[in-house]
Amino acid sequence: MQTTPHASVGQEPVWKQVIAGAQMLLVAFGALVLMPLITGLDPNVALFTAGLGTLIFHIVTGGQVPIFLASSFAFIAPVIAAKGKFGLEETLGGLMAAGILYVILSGLVRLKGTGFLRHLLPPVVIAPVIMTIGLGLAPVAVHMASGQTGDGSSQLFPRDTALWIAMTSLAVTIVMSVWAKGLFRLIPIMVGVVVGYVISALVGIVDVTPIVEAPWFAMPAFVAPEFSWGAVLFMIPVAIAPAIEHIGDILAIGNVTGKNYLQKPGLHRTLLGDGLATSAAALFGGPPNTTYSEVTGAVMLTRNFNPKIMWWAAIVAIVLAFIGKFGAALQTIPTPVMGGILCLLFGSIAVVGLNTLIRHQVDLSQSRNLVIVGVTLVFGIGGMVLGHLEGIALCAVAAIVLNLILPGSREAWGHAIHEAENEQSAAQ
Repeated sequence: MQTTPHASVGQEPVWKQVIAGAQMLLVAFGALVLMPLITGLDPNVALFTAGLGTLIFHIVTGGQVPIFLASSFAFIAPVIAAKGKFGLEETLGGLMAAGILYVILSGLVRLKGTGFLRHLLPPVVIAPVIMTIGLGLAPVAVHMASGQTGDGSSQLFPRDTALWIAMTSLAVTIVMSVWAKGLFRLIPIMVGVVVGYVISALVGIVDVTPIVEAPWFAMPAFVAPEFSWGAVLFMIPVAIAPAIEHIGDILAIGNVTGKNYLQKPGLHRTLLGDGLATSAAALFGGPPNTTYSEVTGAVMLTRNFNPKIMWWAAIVAIVLAFIGKFGAALQTIPTPVMGGILCLLFGSIAVVGLNTLIRHQVDLSQSRNLVIVGVTLVFGIGGMVLGHLEGIALCAVAAIVLNLILPGSREAWGHAIHEAENEQSAAQ
């Protein structure tokens, strides 16, 4: 019976729920803090906004979905580019607007159902955008693994030492991902960071001065957003790919728990919760939030389906955000450690996009599909700029426009989508 896990978990004492929540945060922790460290945001603020965003999500959805929200990797490249172009405050304003796009999508889903999303954002649109996110970030990973800054402008550590540390961190992460068992298989990033950090300390490239000087308790470095049309128009299209990722994550957690969350609480409410969480994060100076697949994997492993444990994970994250030495320690992680792990993470993002094409049986021998995927990839990876649009934002808009204007049969959207529409029509 699907109700059995819920019944048993609900009767657990609070202290067990707190431990389970801390475990879920542990699973999400590596990716959660890595994103702000790469983009130059404060990891303590990221912890706070991840906790706040998760609480907002659960309030909006009625506490029905066992899911955790934290830093989105899809926004890494846009945040780095926007900070250089508009500054941090205006970038945060653009991220708030991206969260509002989720809210608008939520309203459209409530009014029109999910069918319009299949037409507006089919796999042939979403897949190349996701691939662009991963492949476009590849130089950042290589630069950091080589001991440079993310943009490659300066050398921070000796190249040979950096590469040795980066490849060791990468190897450990791969081993944990493939061969580890149980909970350890769900925290490969954290294990890779810890091993890389220890090696870095042994070779003398870790500066612990910030940890010593930091207070035990400190207010996170909150930053208020500012607004400009340039930053808003730059950032809004970027939210398209994470919005579709959100739908996939909701379907995944539904498969794990045996519940249809697209119906109850409804996709419109989960999108609304995600959008409000992202806007709230930007309001405090944190990275945009997204649903975490790693935590879904932990739910599947532990069979702990109680959504309340995510409340406790959120509370633990908020508490950690106010521990000054904790945040200082995170910021002493050398770039080669992160760079080695990012070689895997960014590649994995690209593979998710590729798998989307394969899973939905998109026929790339059809001219329209070939054009959409090809132009999207070149625009995104090549750094094309058209007006205020560039990078991920530009390729997302280009993919959507090409899909809407190019002629083609419904099968061109992907065989799986065509089959779903046939089944829906037959049911009606």
